[in-house]
Amino acid sequence: MPFITTTADLPLGDVAYIRIRHDILCCRLLPGSMITEPELMENYAIGKSSCRVALARLCHEHLVESRPRKGYRIAPITVQDVEEIFTLRVQLEPLAARLAVGKVDIGELRELEAACRVELQAPLPEQIDVFMNANKRFHLAIARASGNNHLIRTLSSLMDEMSRLVALGFNVQKTKPEIKHDHNAMIQAFIDGDARRVETIARRHIETFQVMTMEKVYATLSKGGAILPVLERSMSL
Repeated sequence: MPFITTTADLPLGDVAYIRIRHDILCCRLLPGSMITEPELMENYAIGKSSCRVALARLCHEHLVESRPRKGYRIAPITVQDVEEIFTLRVQLEPLAARLAVGKVDIGELRELEAACRVELQAPLPEQIDVFMNANKRFHLAIARASGNNHLIRTLSSLMDEMSRLVALGFNVQKTKPEIKHDHNAMIQAFIDGDARRVETIARRHIETFQVMTMEKVYATLSKGGAILPVLERSMSL
C-alpha cells in the first residue's frame, strides 16, 4: 500500500509528490530502479498531470532521474553519497547545536527524544520509518533554535537523504538503528548552558551513527542481489 498522509487541502500534484517522495526516502521504491508514468499512475491512483508535477519536483531534488524513451530512474545511492552526507553533518550539526544553546525549547526536545524510543508492534520498515521521522524532528528542533535559516534548510535536506541510507542499510540487515544516551546527554548540556559540551556531544553522536550506518550499507553491498546496485561514482582521470 502506498503511504498516505493528511493532504486534504493540497493540490493533487502536491499530494502525488508527497506520497512518491516518501516511498523513495523509505526505499519502498528502491535506489536505481526504473519507473514509468503509467506504473506510477496505477500504483498511486493519480492522473497524468499530477504524476508529471510530482516527477518534475522529484527530478529537481535529484531523487529521480529522467531517462528519455525509457521512463525514470530512482536516484541510486553511492558510497560517495554516504561519505559526503556524513562529512557535512559532522560539521554542521555541532555548529547548529552550539548556536542553539540558550534558545532551544528543552520541553520539546524531551518530547521528541521520547518519540525516538517508542516501541511499535509493526513490521521493521515501519519501525525504522517512525524512528527516523522522530530523530529528524529532534535534530531540526535544534537547528531551528539556531536561528540560521540556511543551516536549517541544509540540515533538513541532509536528514531526508539520511532516511534513504538508513532504510537501505538497516532494512536489508533486518535491524533497527539505536543511539543510546546521546540525545539525553545533549539535552542536559543544553540545560547547563554548556556550549562546548553540546558541540562535542553532537559531533560524537554523528560520528557514532556514521560508523553504524556505513557498516550496514557496506554489509548490504556484500549481499549480492539483495538490492539494486549501490555504486561507486566513476572517477575522472
